[in-house]
Amino acid sequence: MKPAYEHVAFGEDCSVRVYHRRLARIPFEWHHHPEYELTLTMNSHGKRYIGDSVSDYQAEDLVLVPPDLPHTWASNKSIDTALPQVAIVIWFDGEWARRMADCCREYEPLRKLLRRAASGLAFAPPAGESMRAKLDALLSNVPRERLSAALDILCTLADAPGHPLASPSAFNPTHAGPSGHEPERINRVLSMIDARFAEPLRLADLCEAASLSERTLARYFVQHIGESVGRYITRVRIGHACRMLGDTSLPISVIAARSGFANVSNFNRQFKAWKQATPAAYRRQFLDEGSTDEKSSISLNERPPSLQQRKKGERRA
Repeated sequence: MKPAYEHVAFGEDCSVRVYHRRLARIPFEWHHHPEYELTLTMNSHGKRYIGDSVSDYQAEDLVLVPPDLPHTWASNKSIDTALPQVAIVIWFDGEWARRMADCCREYEPLRKLLRRAASGLAFAPPAGESMRAKLDALLSNVPRERLSAALDILCTLADAPGHPLASPSAFNPTHAGPSGHEPERINRVLSMIDARFAEPLRLADLCEAASLSERTLARYFVQHIGESVGRYITRVRIGHACRMLGDTSLPISVIAARSGFANVSNFNRQFKAWKQATPAAYRRQFLDEGSTDEKSSISLNERPPSLQQRKKGERRA
């Protein structure tokens, strides 16, 4: 399923945009946009889709999504059925955040937050509860109060516990390259993996690209990437397979081959180990959610305000 493009209009003289969304249900709206998005979801539980990550979520779910990574939440029932489901959304531009860090040392944590969010970042529950406590300022009618609250929340999250969501490069080819924060030799290896993940990759070739011994490359990879070379390659391959499962109707055998797996059996086994679902079941999760909302007459031209105007209840700073 191809993600829809969402245009987020900030308005004149606005640095961030804050939106207070209240719905009886959260529909499946698979979309992307060039801004960062921080979303706090309350009184809601269902499925969260961030790139190739599909997870259950509960109240006070707080997630930061990077630019152009497709995402959506989907829920048919509130936790408290007498009240609507609520999503507090903050959109902001990455270049704006970096300029803030350049100009004001107090906002240096923003740079760290953007690095951590490269694949999407789900924060531990206390972070959602902390943001909820600041909603009065975040939803203030005074623009400067909203901006101050948003910056305070973002800087606090820079060191908040959380875990990455999507696989490297998944659904996001424009942001697939190295980040520039790893040492140059590791960057060369990451670039080679991204360009040749569908081919058999020998450790000797990667070592040659980095001008490192196998032992040193393995040590550097764990130190800077957080996992072994083999595990990282598998994660990249699984991520690309997830994109093709969601975006195309290609047979699973073709997807396995194009993702770098020598045979379908190995692909099925590896995919289930990573995603706790078979490739066919993973594909059905997207198709079933999408078809459910099509039956509810939610189209690209008739979406709720979240994908078209998002005017009612919004705040801009």
